[in-house]
Formats: sequence, structure tokens, C-alpha cells
Amino acid sequence: MSKSKKSEFRPDDYVVYPAHGVGQIISIEEQEVAGLTLEMFVISFEKDKMTLRVPTNKAVEIGMRGLSSPDVISKAMSTLKGKARVKRAMWSRRAQEYEQKINSGDLIAIAEVVRDLHRSDDQREQSYSERQLYEAALERLTREVAVASGADEVQAAKQVDEVLVSRAA
Repeated sequence: MSKSKKSEFRPDDYVVYPAHGVGQIISIEEQEVAGLTLEMFVISFEKDKMTLRVPTNKAVEIGMRGLSSPDVISKAMSTLKGKARVKRAMWSRRAQEYEQKINSGDLIAIAEVVRDLHRSDDQREQSYSERQLYEAALERLTREVAVASGADEVQAAKQVDEVLVSRAA
């Protein structure tokens, strides 16, 4: 069973880990944990200066996936063009929903958060927690767009920003 999972991701592949965003598999190593030998993906998140070890047999189960296809990225970009859907629920409830969407690892859900929390210059100020969620979602979105399209993050951020600004116009 673990043989089929192992072939799905290889060292040097970029992957999306739901709770942390885009990382790169550095290696696959064996590690002894509680008397059991486990095969682990060693994933580096360069921007966060973090290394994560994920058991190979649990990777798919926890939602680790490859980068989004160009088709999914264009769907995410068209999601950004849509009209913001802000529910009239209390902020704490909405904040929880946004947090779940960001940590789901689903690019389109992350794009929805960016779309819903984006503020143009003429709109009211964001609260601190709104800005934190917006920036987290925006960073996840731009990093995946950048890595998937082979561009750098600055170009990807510019591309996302252009879509958001064109929506406001």
C-alpha cells in the first residue's frame, strides 16, 4: 500500500500542505518513532524557515497534494473577480470559516477568502484580525500561483492584485 503512495510525491516536488501552504520535499527518510520505523517526507517551507516531517502513508489522508493545475489557478483567478460575499454573521463566526478555508489547502476556497476580505482604497479600514486573515490567504494564493506558473512571488502578487483592482473598477 505505501508503495503506491510513495510514487505520488518525489524529492524536489513542490507540494501543498493544508495548514502551511506550499513547501518542497527535500527527501524521503526513515525515522524510528515509538519503536516503529516510519518512512517520512521531509518538507521544507523556505519562507517560514520550517521543516516538516510527514509519514508517507498519511500524506494523502491529511490533505497533502501536488500544486494546482493551470485550470484550477484560472478558476481561482475568476473567483477573485466575483462579487465579495460577506455573510451577516458575527465576525467571530466568519473569522472561523475564513480560517478553515485558508487551512483547507483548497486554492479556490483561499481565493474566496481573498475576494471577500479585499478592501479597495475607498472602503473602510480593516480590523487587525481581518487584515491578518486577508494577508495569510493572499500569501498562500500568491505562493501557489508563483510556484505553479514558474514565476516569482512578486509577479504572482502583481497578477493577483491586477485581478482584484480590475474587479473594483
